[in-house]
Amino acid sequence: MKAILITGGGSGIGRAVALHFSAQGWRVGLADIDQRALADTAAMLPADRTSTHVMDVRDPSEWEHVLAEFTALSGGRLDVLFNNAGIAAGGAFGDMGLDALDRVIDINFRGVAYGARLAYPYLKATPGSCLLNTASASAIYGSAGLSAYSATKFAVRGLTEALDAEWSVDAIKVRDLLPGFIDTNLLSIGLAGTNRTAREAVVESGLEFTPVEVVAQAAWDAVHGDRVHSPVGKTARRLTFAARWMPGRLRRMMRSRVLLGR
Repeated sequence: MKAILITGGGSGIGRAVALHFSAQGWRVGLADIDQRALADTAAMLPADRTSTHVMDVRDPSEWEHVLAEFTALSGGRLDVLFNNAGIAAGGAFGDMGLDALDRVIDINFRGVAYGARLAYPYLKATPGSCLLNTASASAIYGSAGLSAYSATKFAVRGLTEALDAEWSVDAIKVRDLLPGFIDTNLLSIGLAGTNRTAREAVVESGLEFTPVEVVAQAAWDAVHGDRVHSPVGKTARRLTFAARWMPGRLRRMMRSRVLLGR
């Protein structure tokens, strides 16, 4: 039986991916710092092939413990590590507290890097394995008001590209997802220079939310396909096109949004 370990598995994208892979007969390990959310997700899945693991991705000792615990249940298999846990922090970068900045960097990138490094021996030992990282459409072009978040997601994207090359000799796939706006708790953050949340700004702009089920399908396709980066949703696909073919226009658009916010 194939096995996937999912960080941030208590809600949102992590929960949707857990449901999708479990429906295909996979063993699912749910890792999250929120024990109640873990229990809620686990209740939706078959008990005989689902496990929960409370962990903080910033702590390498917890990574070591959870990886050992999960692979003991899976018969040593780690077919996919889904490095999905992340947080957002909005507001003007110049006003951002250093503690908040550290937290975004530590969870969104340090946690991903720890997961990749410590899962490597397990992935290497599992034929056809895959490291799947959640990046963001903010890793396609930096988002004003989400500077720290964008920076960490660019770092995740860079790590994905580097490891895709480096780990090819070990037959480990490395992939990432670049989802656009997903209606999860991450969109409750405030935007720079405004009294609006990110969710309100998306609605007011007439932009679409991509259902988490679409992201889950994209995760399945990424694991089984050959594309390193997978933009998910209309916004992500438009940003990808604009960043490549209309960078000047995209830059002006980002600047105009900041000015309108003020």
